Amino acid sequence: MQNDFFCWMKSGSGRPWMHARPIAFLLVVLGAVPRMAVAEKVGLGGTAGGMPLPMQIAQNTPGSAAEDEFEALLRQAAEDDAKNAAAAAPEPAPALAPSPATLPVAATGSIAPEAFPGAEKAPGLAGSGWRGYAQFELARAMNEPSHWSKMLTRVELGKSGRINDSLKWKVSARVDYDAVFDATNFYSPEVRRDQKFNASFRETYLDVDAGNWDIRLGRQHVVWGEMVSLFFADVVSARDMREFILPEFNILRIPQWAARAEYFKDDFHAELLWVPVPTYDQTGKPGSGFFPVQPEYAGFATRYLVEERPDRKLANSNFGARGSWLAHGWDISAFFYRSMDAAPTFYRQVVLGPQPEVIYQARHDRISQMGGTLAKDFGAAVLKTELVATRGRSQTVLRLDDTDGVVRQNTVDWVVGLDVPLPADARFNAQLFQSIITNHDRDVIPDKAESGYSLLLNGKLARQVEAEVLWVAGFNRTDWMLRPKVNWTFEKNWRLAAGVDVFHGPPEGLFGRFEHRDRVFSEVKYFF
Repeated sequence: MQNDFFCWMKSGSGRPWMHARPIAFLLVVLGAVPRMAVAEKVGLGGTAGGMPLPMQIAQNTPGSAAEDEFEALLRQAAEDDAKNAAAAAPEPAPALAPSPATLPVAATGSIAPEAFPGAEKAPGLAGSGWRGYAQFELARAMNEPSHWSKMLTRVELGKSGRINDSLKWKVSARVDYDAVFDATNFYSPEVRRDQKFNASFRETYLDVDAGNWDIRLGRQHVVWGEMVSLFFADVVSARDMREFILPEFNILRIPQWAARAEYFKDDFHAELLWVPVPTYDQTGKPGSGFFPVQPEYAGFATRYLVEERPDRKLANSNFGARGSWLAHGWDISAFFYRSMDAAPTFYRQVVLGPQPEVIYQARHDRISQMGGTLAKDFGAAVLKTELVATRGRSQTVLRLDDTDGVVRQNTVDWVVGLDVPLPADARFNAQLFQSIITNHDRDVIPDKAESGYSLLLNGKLARQVEAEVLWVAGFNRTDWMLRPKVNWTFEKNWRLAAGVDVFHGPPEGLFGRFEHRDRVFSEVKYFF
């Protein structure tokens, strides 16, 4: 995301807190969907337009909306832990045990599978061995003009198996349909075409077991680092950013078509990666709820051209390597990745006449990234840190006389996080992060050093009810996001979630640019 967590405007005035409506409002929302959707359709609504740490790390990490439940369920059948001393698992599973930096539960703050009674034992679809989930998501924008922003139905299916002792496979796919584009006229035709219906392969690959080597060919997730709600060392993943960073990580991440070879020897784990046809971030279309709007200038109209993606040729492929070690309880990793940046950079053209306008076009820079991760458990507490140095990525420059509106800025990003248990089955996670521009241009949006922090508190309100509050903010200016949420496992394999997303900050801030995108949301999800 071009280090979006740090590189936004330095000034701007705030507005009073005003949007934390009671979550109970969701019950009214659910009941009012058919009537209000029809009203908007006829014009009454808005029309604007390595080596794993002990498994208790995964089980004792704070919940953040059960972000990777489906990933956890599929990996149970799809990951081969034999190479990491898990040969006693009741079922064989392809692929490799994740390092601590890649454990979906521990890293993202998601709820462990046992938080959903029976979900981990749910039968496949009609006994066929297919596993997955179906969910319905509903969201309403709270700012004027208030409108329905999502009525999404999502189904994801996956199945894995083996051809013989050395060959295993997995196939999975997802289909999304958002009825908000049929029920209302709020969004433009371009946004409707982009977000109404989506179908895609998820992880779909072949695993080859060759002794100390495991080779995976196909569409796959490659997660080299994971912190709570933010991205740092996770440099390989592409992401669906059409809802910013709000979705669960297993929904937000887009797998890459890749060839990956992994080597295991004692406490050492190495990875070699080649991505011949890279997948890029999905940023949506202008006018959508979370499109990354670029700086505007008085007296100039603003226009966006169609995104320019790199040609599919060998020179534009991605490649990298990673090694990790387990030493005295510390899990240490280092990596190098050379790629076409999955996140876009918005290049700019200024036209002076006859109608002055600023024209933006999203493109993808060729970048190099080096970094590493460090993780250790101290009893029930978990310490994690990540560092990434990036060269070749451009950032927006504000001076209008610049030819293309961007300058190359080399950055060093780091984050330290600590997760600790609390009484009454609760947990607390705190993270401190910073981005430093080593060749800082005074006309780019971020300061030379941009710092911030995040706080996550999670705990059970009852046996089947869990609540959490996530707060992410910057130190350099008033710019923050608040996300309270409640999860209720009301039946076996069923979960109901409800919450509020609130943003505040200057217009060009990471969160402030979405200050008028506050929303109340709910979700019902079934695992099978």
